[in-house]
Formats: sequence, structure tokens, C-alpha cells
Amino acid sequence: MKRWTFAKRRDFVVSVVLHALLLIVVYVFQSMILPSFRLYGIVPLLLPVTVTGVAVYEGRYVGGVTGIFAGILCDISFNEPTAMFTFLLTMAGLLVGTLADTVMMRGLATFLLGCLAVLAVCAFAQMFTMLFFDRVPPAPLLTTALWQTVYSAVFVFPIWFFVNALGKRALRIAA
Repeated sequence: MKRWTFAKRRDFVVSVVLHALLLIVVYVFQSMILPSFRLYGIVPLLLPVTVTGVAVYEGRYVGGVTGIFAGILCDISFNEPTAMFTFLLTMAGLLVGTLADTVMMRGLATFLLGCLAVLAVCAFAQMFTMLFFDRVPPAPLLTTALWQTVYSAVFVFPIWFFVNALGKRALRIAA
């Protein structure tokens, strides 16, 4: 078994702190700043984009753990049904991370496809109760989901910049 030196442990702790800081900054931006800039009453989802990026660049385990904490923050931010985003973002981190580890290459294209898929699943989950239990017509719900996905996609590249940098740092630590 390989032993970690003091420098490796320090780098690992710094990496965890940087991931936590990224989640907190994205959460503050999503829940406190962006609600002031609603587009047709829609607030973008940034935490799912962050989880997708971490999963693509650092794998399923780090993506899953990031998904747990991002999901908790997302549930708090949107006051959604109990643990809906916690479950969704944990599964998204695990699934996207597994795909990036095994089937797809790590990179911008995988990140973009993962973001679109995760944002679409989150939009469907948000409209599920209204669609099936409240009998709201699907057209306005799908329009809102599409606008939310597009509005969230605007922030994909700024988040990619930070997640990519964290992924490169993690690769240096693992080496």
C-alpha cells in the first residue's frame, strides 16, 4: 500500500477545501444573486452543472460526493420536496463520472453532453408533480424547462473553467 507523504496529504486537504469553496460560491450565486436576474421568472440551475463538471474531470466517487452536498444545497435553495435534488445530483455525479471513467473521454464535449442531460433530468423532476398530479398542461411546463435549460447553459463555460482547473489539480495530486 502506498503511503502518503505530508505534501500529498496537504494537497488533498487543499483540494477538498477548494471543492467546498467552489460549491459555496456557486450556491451563493445561484440562490442569492441570480434570483434578482430572472428570465421569464426562471432561475438557472448552476449546482447540477458543477456536479457534472466535477464528475467528468475527477470521476464517479468525487462526483457522487460532490452531488450529495450540491443536492442538499439545491434542495435548500429551491425548497423542493425532501431530498429530490440530493438524490438526483448524487446519481448524476455517479453516472456521469462512471461514463467519463469508462465509456467517454474526459473533456469539454463530455462535459457539455453531461450538462444537457443532467439539466434536462432536473427540469423534468421539477415539473413531475405538476404534470402528473396537478394536471397542468405539458406545453407551458416544457417551455419553462427548455428556457431553464438554455438559461443554465449560459453558465456552462464559466463553471467549466473552474472545474477543469480543479480536475487538473486533482490529477497532479494523484500522480
